[in-house]
Amino acid sequence: MANASAESAGLTWLLFAMMTVVSWGLYGVFLHSGQIGMADIVNGRYKAFLFVGIAYLLVAVIGSIIMLFVGGASWTFTAKGMGWSLIAGVVGAIGAFCVLLAFGAKGSPAVVMSIIFAGAPIVNAVVALMMHPPAGGWSSLRWQFIAGIILAALGGFLVTMYRPGTAPAAKPTAAIEHHAGGGQ
Repeated sequence: MANASAESAGLTWLLFAMMTVVSWGLYGVFLHSGQIGMADIVNGRYKAFLFVGIAYLLVAVIGSIIMLFVGGASWTFTAKGMGWSLIAGVVGAIGAFCVLLAFGAKGSPAVVMSIIFAGAPIVNAVVALMMHPPAGGWSSLRWQFIAGIILAALGGFLVTMYRPGTAPAAKPTAAIEHHAGGGQ
């Protein structure tokens, strides 16, 4: 019984990771819908982003405050922790803003988000390795890790190159019938 409890507690991170996958997977489609729903071709993306910011206020600020109170946390913060957290928030907000700019430049949500979700793990892996080099040196990286980086890049490329398009233009049937029937 204790093992089952430990195993389920050990996989809680996976549940939260999958919830993030679903949330971020929906993000681009919903954000694009919000931009379109603003019915403002010029400023709709900025109006949508304003409401993304309001959502962050509600979820990130108010939610964190509630969790800190409930958890009985101290209200002391280190400069290093605040600095890195602010940088993380800024790069996250810039990324969200750039998603809207990509949509505004006629990128489709399916392709834009596929490129982002293929490219972001590559950037994450490279930066994490630069900030925290592997204990055995760069040569200790396993081939499976390198293959994963290559496959992520390949996946983003393939989704972009072979994205579903619009239906092919219908062939004019009258002209086909005319030629097929021997008409002049």
